[in-house]
Amino acid sequence: MSTPSDGPAEASSSDIVEKPRLSTWEQMKTAEDWWAIWCAGLILLLAFAAVWASVPATFTESIQQGETVSLSSPLKSWLAKPGKWTENPVDAFYVAGSGEASATTTYRGVIGAFVVIGVLFTIAMRLRGKNAIGFLKAFPVVFLLATIAYVLAGQTVIKAYNLEYALWALLVGLVISNTIGTPSGLRPAIMTEFFIKTGLVLLGAEVLMSRLMALGIPGIGVAWVVTPIVLISTFIFGQKVLKIPSKSLNMVISADMSVCGVSAAIATAAACKAKKEELSLAIGLSLSFTVVMMILLPLAIKAMGLPDDVGGAWLGGTIDATGAVAVAGATLGEEALEVAATVKMIQNILIGVTAFCVATYWVTYVEKRSDAATPGVGEIWYRFPKFVLGFIAASVLFSILHASMTGGDVMIEAMIGGSTKTLRGWFFCLAFVCIGLETNFSQLLPYFRGGKPMILYVCGQSLNLLLTLVMAYLMFGVLFAEAGQ
Repeated sequence: MSTPSDGPAEASSSDIVEKPRLSTWEQMKTAEDWWAIWCAGLILLLAFAAVWASVPATFTESIQQGETVSLSSPLKSWLAKPGKWTENPVDAFYVAGSGEASATTTYRGVIGAFVVIGVLFTIAMRLRGKNAIGFLKAFPVVFLLATIAYVLAGQTVIKAYNLEYALWALLVGLVISNTIGTPSGLRPAIMTEFFIKTGLVLLGAEVLMSRLMALGIPGIGVAWVVTPIVLISTFIFGQKVLKIPSKSLNMVISADMSVCGVSAAIATAAACKAKKEELSLAIGLSLSFTVVMMILLPLAIKAMGLPDDVGGAWLGGTIDATGAVAVAGATLGEEALEVAATVKMIQNILIGVTAFCVATYWVTYVEKRSDAATPGVGEIWYRFPKFVLGFIAASVLFSILHASMTGGDVMIEAMIGGSTKTLRGWFFCLAFVCIGLETNFSQLLPYFRGGKPMILYVCGQSLNLLLTLVMAYLMFGVLFAEAGQ
């Protein structure tokens, strides 16, 4: 039996009140997971169509002749986020350089992102039968808080330490919720999971199978062999050794740390029905350690004299945030950056696999009553986070377009860089603000008592660092040394 200091325990199965379940068709019309797919799918469709419409008549011929061709999405100037600034925060809304035309680009792009997300989600809320008017009234405030987080992250000194927008967005929300309290009028726009699920489906379009093929077996060895070993080992360690009473907290921290950070944490939390406080705690740990590892790991790689590809694979397999992986890899050189980013993208593919496996395990073992029959496939399907299907579909579809279309790689890069990546960043930033607004330290304290979540993360990440280093050296430094060069 757990003591009070161990943190909150999970509710027993007898305490769970079963809600009437909707058919899959009804869920597709009303459920948040499905609407994340519809919203992201519409964005991807329009973004790709915009690039397609801008392709010049000589595009195909130029590609076939081997010429270097570049495209720019027509949406690029209409979708942006605040940029860098040094002394005056207002400079974040102006692109580098001078002139009236260039000066309005970032400012106009921020307004464009506000309008696109606001209109899209208001319509979605209305069609889902939710409080669309309440969302429309509260969304400008939540978007303003996300903008503030972006501006804080864009300050040159702060940016040099890679204290990214996710951390500032979380802090902005936490400051409000733990001082004056989150106003009730903001509640309709605090759509944490809706924002981040939509962003994750957009992320699927960036996870291209060609990236996997670029590194082949060495990349798969680092990303796909170590990750499940660390996840399972950390979960068992938390249950058997640390005896963490909340299995869902244990699983979310394990997935966050071993797979790919926040994205995996969100998907896993949905699969095991983790509490919002547990998700907030896991994300907080992830963001904190990401900053530390991003600074220290490149120094350790240089001190150990590791080859760039080995060091890059180590970074990609251990640092949680994709942006932090890129920054850390860049400090080692172009080769390390390419390997690190590719390994991380290969690892991102495991988001869907992890969510499915966790949902299956949770339904079959964790929540199975002793007097109940073994749950069937229908129960697993009901529990499975459906937005992951959108992530997988986007990855497969755009991987096919990337590989089969003449100039498909150029078009997709223009689409991602010109619109979808920017909107994905906004969705994530809004989600982190909402997480902060929903989180009160008094609710988190029970989870910190005894220090078990911190111990779990440190021990799990230590195992991850060790095994990933061994696998990276084995794959890139020994077995496939020539292929990695």
